[in-house]
Amino acid sequence: MQDLKISLVQTPLHWQDKQANLAMLEEKIWQIDEATDVIILPEMFNTGFSMQAEKMGEPMNLHTFKWMRQMAEQRKSVVTGSYIINEGGKYFNRLIWMQPDGHYYSYDKKHLFRMANEDAHYSPGSSPLIVKWKGWKIKPLVCYDLRFPVWSRNKAHHGEMEYDLMLFVANWPAARVNAWDILLQARAIENLSYCAGVNRIGEDGNGVLYNGHSAIYNPKGESLFFANDKEEVETVSLSKAELIHFREKFPAYLDADDFSVN
Repeated sequence: MQDLKISLVQTPLHWQDKQANLAMLEEKIWQIDEATDVIILPEMFNTGFSMQAEKMGEPMNLHTFKWMRQMAEQRKSVVTGSYIINEGGKYFNRLIWMQPDGHYYSYDKKHLFRMANEDAHYSPGSSPLIVKWKGWKIKPLVCYDLRFPVWSRNKAHHGEMEYDLMLFVANWPAARVNAWDILLQARAIENLSYCAGVNRIGEDGNGVLYNGHSAIYNPKGESLFFANDKEEVETVSLSKAELIHFREKFPAYLDADDFSVN
């Protein structure tokens, strides 16, 4: 029943400037003054939410991938976030889950944000990801995925739930931040899990404003951490014992409707 320490990095991003973003994020990662298990970066952390896929995309195992591997190894922590991947002539908004030993998993954003024409520049993912780390099962998702509860549903198998923590990395605009706040809390409650969301702040190259509101909620929907619109790096400890106790006392998942996702 090991607790899990997660570090949320809420920051502005340099527009389409990989070198500047990686240097800035490296500095912030080293500012974390305690041991942590997972460091969570925003969506498209090395460019901002760019539709310049051909210009900004890079193959796997290149500069950003190697940077993540180095950061994870040096901090002895998982480093996760999404960036633009060029693979087989297609482009993906791909989250990388990089572990300290160099082993990694990936998740391609399933729901592409058509209102910004993301679906015209990127290919959608089709497979969810659940990783095991330090005795926890963790489901990472990306931004617009938050609006689709079926995709993030925490199913039960033989009396055991699929995951313990759901996390979202995002570039979620200030104009719709009310939905971000409400849906993060709702995802925690309906899935009887912890839910963490990391959003950026500042203004991007398209003039879109972001005001953060990175947060962590427990399965009761209670706030364990909430950032306003300032630059912030925060580490929070999640209790596995409290999660198990709540699920035992309030096993609503046993009454959940069965369904499948095509």
